[in-house]
Amino acid sequence: MRSRRWSEPDPPDAGAGGAAEEGEAACPLCGRPLGTDNVDRHHLVPRTFKGKEQFPIHKVCHRKIHATFTERELLRDFHTWDALRGHDDIRAFIDWVAKKPPGFYTRTFTSNKKKR
Repeated sequence: MRSRRWSEPDPPDAGAGGAAEEGEAACPLCGRPLGTDNVDRHHLVPRTFKGKEQFPIHKVCHRKIHATFTERELLRDFHTWDALRGHDDIRAFIDWVAKKPPGFYTRTFTSNKKKR
């Protein structure tokens, strides 16, 4: 069994063909294999609020989180993977991205709610 360089939470069920294989690093948001392309790191507690712990995550997943929530919302309500996955917009995103390959990336637009 290989050792992990970072703390990896249990991934969610990712849908048909999207789940990571045993021992393979998985995105903690969508559960797809991480691969090596378009991987970022996410702080569950934002760095602006002294968050230190980082998790590898797909770039498209990371962009969706920050396009949907403000730093304060992330600190107050969405500082766990379960809380993030429980939000309707994120759940719809996960359902959509589950069919994409691990290196998939596309532009993410900021929600109108967050712009206000």
